[in-house]
Amino acid sequence: MEDKPVGQSADTPLDKPVDEPGEQPAVDDPPQEPRRPVRRRLLLASVAGSAVLGGLLALLPWGGGDGGPPQPAPGARALTAVTSGVPASLPDLQVLIEERGRRLGKHPRDAASWAVLGAAQVEQGRRLADPAYYPRAEKALRTSLKVRPERNAAALRGLAALANARRDFAAARKWGEAARKLEPKAWTTYPLLIEACAGLGDHQAVGRMLDRLTELRSGRAVMAHAAAVYRDRGWREDAAAQLADAAAAAVEPAERAAYVERAGQLAWERGDLQDALRHFQEAVRLDPDQRAAQAGQGRVLAALGRTTEALSAYRVALEKQPRPEYALELGELYASVGMPEAAKVQYDLLRERVREAAAHGVDEDLVLGRYEADHGDPEAAVRRLRAEWRQHPSTAVADALGWALHRTGEHEEALDYAVRATEGERGGGVRSALYVYHRGMIEQALEEYGAARRHLREAMRINPYFSPLGVREAKAALARLGEPPVEAGAEVS
Repeated sequence: MEDKPVGQSADTPLDKPVDEPGEQPAVDDPPQEPRRPVRRRLLLASVAGSAVLGGLLALLPWGGGDGGPPQPAPGARALTAVTSGVPASLPDLQVLIEERGRRLGKHPRDAASWAVLGAAQVEQGRRLADPAYYPRAEKALRTSLKVRPERNAAALRGLAALANARRDFAAARKWGEAARKLEPKAWTTYPLLIEACAGLGDHQAVGRMLDRLTELRSGRAVMAHAAAVYRDRGWREDAAAQLADAAAAAVEPAERAAYVERAGQLAWERGDLQDALRHFQEAVRLDPDQRAAQAGQGRVLAALGRTTEALSAYRVALEKQPRPEYALELGELYASVGMPEAAKVQYDLLRERVREAAAHGVDEDLVLGRYEADHGDPEAAVRRLRAEWRQHPSTAVADALGWALHRTGEHEEALDYAVRATEGERGGGVRSALYVYHRGMIEQALEEYGAARRHLREAMRINPYFSPLGVREAKAALARLGEPPVEAGAEVS
């Protein structure tokens, strides 16, 4: 039976004429926040450096003041979040979806409400890692376009968000550009285009879109999007400062939790375990549905040797947000402590989740290729990741394809992709211990021992805990390589 959007009865045709379309909520652009001097802030951020990130939790205003204005209703909170491109809580999203469903049962030609419903279902699908929401979201968004085919930028933005969630970045860019053509000054289009262009490996376009976004808008949502771009460029201090400011300015707990979780990711990526753990724990305290932070706790606790707690944290994250990458991480953790059968259970779950995602139009070939390269069929990984590279030539895909090629013995070609993933002039600006480790292992296979030693040491400096299995292999490889030889009184590295 065909899925029907929430609130639409079986006997209500979508094209049924309605005398009065009903009230059209303004969903395209929320009221503008006062602009702040973003460029001056970025200059200060580069000076403050990682100290800003370390002090983030102390700066956040956790307490609620007395005598403030009345709090908006859950549906209103979610509506503001969805139309502003900021995280909303899952309970608020559910309320908004139910409210729009009831309204559309009475006013089926309310194009704006169809667009809001679709956008909320996209966000709910993302938060729950449940791709079953995406066909419903697509039906709602296309219904909005059917009801109002002209000048419906809100529906176009919703379709761009849906395509990004499905990792169809070419479609996301197409929908986003269509929305931008209609409303070139609507700032909420640009984060969608930034995500799409990053997924397509078009780093120059990412820069242009971010510049335009910061010209049009300032405030916490823009800071958070800027932080993601800065992180991908390897500008950790700037990214940390932007997230600190965004979290301090956030009003709703779910939004603040999302920014604190991203700050935890930055701390993890630089190997600061205690700082990362504090951020992940605070994110879960603020929003118990912040499953990325729970998976982050699992990552950190495993690195701290608190394996039982790490396994528990991963299981909680997977129960409520069964993302295939969490299953891969948990499987590798089981493998690292000598529990191969438990690892296999997680790898089987990964495959199941990838199949389910594909049935709902979601491309999870990247994580499946990563799994196959290390734990399954490397030849199949190469085939899968070559196809992924043709569609989405991003830094992450370059790294995964290079590693898969290495695992099949194609070391020369593998190195070209590894260089793409790790050298800024070729797009690989992100400081990833995993990517640099992969490059070092490929160079060792090619007997480029100096380069291999240098990159394996660099991986361990970036984050000495980056992977329970990878760290073990990196240390073993460095032990085999030994110290660099001394020739003519000079050390050759």
